Amino acid sequence: MDQSNPLPQARATALAASALALPGHYDELRGRCAPTAAPALGAWQDFFAALGPAGAAELDQRQRSLERLIGDNGVTYNVYADADGPQRPWALDLLPMLIGPEDWASIESGVRQRVQLLEAIMADVYASQQLIAQGLLPQELVQGHPGYLRALQGSEPVGQTHLRIAAFDLARSPQGHWWVVSQRTQAPSGLGYLLENRNCISLQFPQPFEALQVRSLAASYKALIDAMASACPELDGGPKRIVLLTPGPYNETYFEHAYLARHLGLSLVEGSDLTVRNERLYLKTIAGLEPVHGVLKRLDDEFLDPLELRADSTLGVPGLLQVVRAGHVLMANAPGSAFLESPALLGFLPALSEHLLGQPLQLPSLATWWCGEHAALQDVLPKLREHVIKPTYPSGHGLSVIARDLGAAKLAELSARIAERGQDHTVQAYQPLSQTPTWRAGKMMMRSGLIRVFALADGPRSWRILPGALGRLAQRDEAIASMQQGGSSADIWVLGRAGQRGANEALAPAAANTAPAHRPVQSSSAISSRAGENLYWLGRYTERAENTVRLAELTLKSLHGEDRECPRLLDWLGRSAQVNALVLPDTPTALQSSRVFARALMAGLADTTRVTSVAYNLLALKNAAAQVRERLSQAQWQTIVQAEQDFGQRCQTQEAPLQTGEQLSQALNALRWASHWLEAITGAQTDRMMRDDGWRLLSIGRHVERLGSLAAAMGRALSTQALHTEGGLRAVLSLFDSTITYQARFQQRRDLGAVLELLVQDGDNPRSLAWVTQTLRWRLDRLQAGRMPEPLSALLPDPARWSLGALCNAGASQRHDETALQAQCSALAQAAWNLSDQIGRRCFSHAVDGRSVGA
Repeated sequence: MDQSNPLPQARATALAASALALPGHYDELRGRCAPTAAPALGAWQDFFAALGPAGAAELDQRQRSLERLIGDNGVTYNVYADADGPQRPWALDLLPMLIGPEDWASIESGVRQRVQLLEAIMADVYASQQLIAQGLLPQELVQGHPGYLRALQGSEPVGQTHLRIAAFDLARSPQGHWWVVSQRTQAPSGLGYLLENRNCISLQFPQPFEALQVRSLAASYKALIDAMASACPELDGGPKRIVLLTPGPYNETYFEHAYLARHLGLSLVEGSDLTVRNERLYLKTIAGLEPVHGVLKRLDDEFLDPLELRADSTLGVPGLLQVVRAGHVLMANAPGSAFLESPALLGFLPALSEHLLGQPLQLPSLATWWCGEHAALQDVLPKLREHVIKPTYPSGHGLSVIARDLGAAKLAELSARIAERGQDHTVQAYQPLSQTPTWRAGKMMMRSGLIRVFALADGPRSWRILPGALGRLAQRDEAIASMQQGGSSADIWVLGRAGQRGANEALAPAAANTAPAHRPVQSSSAISSRAGENLYWLGRYTERAENTVRLAELTLKSLHGEDRECPRLLDWLGRSAQVNALVLPDTPTALQSSRVFARALMAGLADTTRVTSVAYNLLALKNAAAQVRERLSQAQWQTIVQAEQDFGQRCQTQEAPLQTGEQLSQALNALRWASHWLEAITGAQTDRMMRDDGWRLLSIGRHVERLGSLAAAMGRALSTQALHTEGGLRAVLSLFDSTITYQARFQQRRDLGAVLELLVQDGDNPRSLAWVTQTLRWRLDRLQAGRMPEPLSALLPDPARWSLGALCNAGASQRHDETALQAQCSALAQAAWNLSDQIGRRCFSHAVDGRSVGA
């Protein structure tokens, strides 16, 4: 910063004047313990100087931009107990937290030493257990911990490394020193949110981001996956496949599972996507079973294998531990590290570091007493009010408790419980968290926070520290920073030294600095059976929604238009509406009462409990898309969400009952907008997705639905003789979305033969039965590509052999007898549904002979 120019310093001083840390907390803005009247640190002065002439005046606008960006990107954090629903937007503060190069150097060195220590503990515990034998590690904290897996005792980790990802929660003391509060080794969360935080905040502050030489994240993510790919077992000589194992969309951090899978180039899988055969792990794909060499797991260990761990788990893979013991799959992290997460272990790490590493801990832990030791219990009980009480084991007594917040009676009750079962409780020194500036309601405020720092393995027993962190901020006047308790997150900027462009690589532009471009070597772009099935149904529900919207709009317009007196047309529309569940079975037919029929149809449009209603189809479309979000662009996903929400809002019943005309106008408006949204969704599916097997399944789903629906509609039009009326011809052309094509080719001519030729036999009309059938056959052949013995395309007739004369049994007078064509349409619709069943059996089910696990 130019010291001769007082403007940046004055700007920072003015902003900071009203943002004061609470007494006893370290002030991150001023770099010392509060209370203090010191000016903002030089880094913060540089930050505000880089904002430009507008400075803080634009912070409110940037805050709104950030909120829109999070909403548009669909960033969510699921809260199981949230009464408002399973998802809520990710809470991200506008201002980053700044960490200088000297501070970061000590953090980096200390965290690297700690992960080396934890790795050494793991190596001993699952081998000779000398630490327990020598009394350096209590047996109760290892073998008595539910996270210790006896089933893996004596097994060696693939790649010589148990811990490929470790996370450490750090807090700054009032004196400015960093202390370790906790550590996570099972399936540490935050890597995806950290990346998204960086993406969002760097876009809000591109000038400060560059001016402060913020360290890059990309190389660390790339190194993690490169190291995993290199360490994966060589089993079949082919390319290696790494998957990301998620509990599924209802997990609280599912967004980051999908986010990481997309950016790291991994297949996002659930336990049901994997299977074990003869001590090998396989991915169930639409083409069969493909070997899996590595697993980046986001699933707690106890759920991994229902055969050897929790028998009630539906999230894991039966036989997975057998594969691990055989050394046939790399797991990141290796199962069995959960005991390292116990807060009680922190008190033993100083002595373990001296013993295993021959050096003292560089980054200390908060003073910790495990109450399972009599001496520690007697020492800490009299001064309990000054400390924090935590459960030793994950099945312990609830959450952490700050003793000073308890009344005398509650504290006495807790003290008695600790005295009775001391091994279940760990007591930790209370330390006020440092406070960092945030931007709320148009002004700067201070919030308590801690940071989560990640160590990522980049080789055998070698780690690099990700030069950034996930900040967690407490709510106002709260002492605990927890996302589950309503806290927020912050991007952590690790600043480079003067003249330095980043420690690992040259500084990249902000947008390029957020995500690794690396993709691990994979055996193919195989589609898991679960993903394939959801893509297939995404296609079917998209097409089904379009068909029902078009049919509902056509029916309402016909019932209130000039053709409302045409009985054949009303008969065809009424039957079509009932078959597609637009009205209930006991509704009077359109012929009996067109007004009652229309009201029933309008009343059911937004009923999500009625299968195949418009609202149901839009909801089902969204649910199918949610299962494959990692394959969809953010824009495509947002369009799908907005389509479902918009239709529901436009169909909402008004406070006062609507008159018939108003109700009709509201319904037609909702259908018209739904059609617009569906056109956008179709465009994205057609022009914004890779033409791989997943897209082919989506396209096949669309064309199966189109063939079955339109063939059945044509059959009904023939049976009701609706095509022999002027209104019927127009209506059928409209349902087939071929009115413009017909008018361009035949102008004002209304001829049954011409209509049948266009809608049944024309090979250039994407809505004709022949075109849909032929396209389906091509897609199926490309999908199978010789991988299945019996081609699915053989289940459909070859349209090249069709001729309208033969289909209609045209005699010498060339008068059309539609009986044969009607039968052909019924057979074609049934063939479409039969094909759907066969696709499910061959591509989505993997029932095999023999044992599933193998001895």
